[in-house]
Amino acid sequence: MSKKTVLNETHRALGAKMVDFGGWDMPISYGSQIEEHHQVRKDAGMFDVSHMTVLDLRGDQVRPFLRKLVANSIDKLKKPGKALYACMLDDKGGVIDDLIVYYLAEDAFRLVVNAGTRDKDLAWITAQAAPFGVLVTERRDLAIIAVQGPNARGKVLGLLSPAAAEAAGKLGKFVACEADGLFVARTGYTGEDGFEVIVPEAMAVDFWNRLLEAGVKPAGLGARDTLRLEAGMALYGQDMDESVTPYEAGLAWTVALDEGRDFTGRQALEAQKASGVPRQLIGLVLDDKGVLRHGQAVATAAGQGEVLSGTFSPTLGKAIALARVPAGEPGEVTVDIRGRQLPVRVVKYPFVRDGAAQPGVLD
Repeated sequence: MSKKTVLNETHRALGAKMVDFGGWDMPISYGSQIEEHHQVRKDAGMFDVSHMTVLDLRGDQVRPFLRKLVANSIDKLKKPGKALYACMLDDKGGVIDDLIVYYLAEDAFRLVVNAGTRDKDLAWITAQAAPFGVLVTERRDLAIIAVQGPNARGKVLGLLSPAAAEAAGKLGKFVACEADGLFVARTGYTGEDGFEVIVPEAMAVDFWNRLLEAGVKPAGLGARDTLRLEAGMALYGQDMDESVTPYEAGLAWTVALDEGRDFTGRQALEAQKASGVPRQLIGLVLDDKGVLRHGQAVATAAGQGEVLSGTFSPTLGKAIALARVPAGEPGEVTVDIRGRQLPVRVVKYPFVRDGAAQPGVLD
């Protein structure tokens, strides 16, 4: 039986089409996935992402623990509210999960991890935390509503008290604060500005309905997927997993080989970097008719790879994809679509930023 978020009945009342997503009964769309996509790019839309797992870490040794747990440098977090995107690795350098770390206080940090990896993440983190005496608490009493789009921040700020709106309005990107009992973070998974709001479950339905009244339209996981792919954001389980390192997943920027920090997986990453990373992540655009989909074979001058995430981009009007291929100059690239080798262009991702195509994507 699928799990349900506190907003499940609210979604159904709005006419949402519900699907099983990682064991959760979630809205895929409320009518038109493409309209929801454009709503976020042009105005403001909101997503129920309460299936994500919030973990609070407490103890005197939380920072030393996190310095070992993730590949990015926790020492970048110096001011309360600052957030960090990071990968949690196994001993072989494989990605157990990608997550966000929030610095609350020197003895208090917050993690937000993926829904589909909840069980393995909780087991891994709890086991790794034990030698440091860190208490790991899963916050099942919290929901998460992501409000995204060029007008999203203004819509949220309009619902807050003057003091809370002033504090949240001053947030830089990847920073959070407490505001009217909400944890408001200027983060997101769409490539647009906005907030991800962690809200007590008892307040979630009311907050969602107030956003509706303010003109924020609901969007489902279908639009969230096309938005995040246009923004070049990886999806765990599709673009990365334990079989690949951050270097092979296009996430080298999340690896900090700072001196004196022995994080889990570091030796494997250093060895791979020294010997040469065998695979790379590239962006693809299909100018012909057709759709790029997960699992399609990709032929390059350096050898064969495959499409990881692929979709039709509503913003660009073309099919786009992230693909993992052998390292080296790819040369002319083709994708096998139903037995036909169709040429594709290799482009830098993100494909879309601030609602517009990036240079070279539409050439």
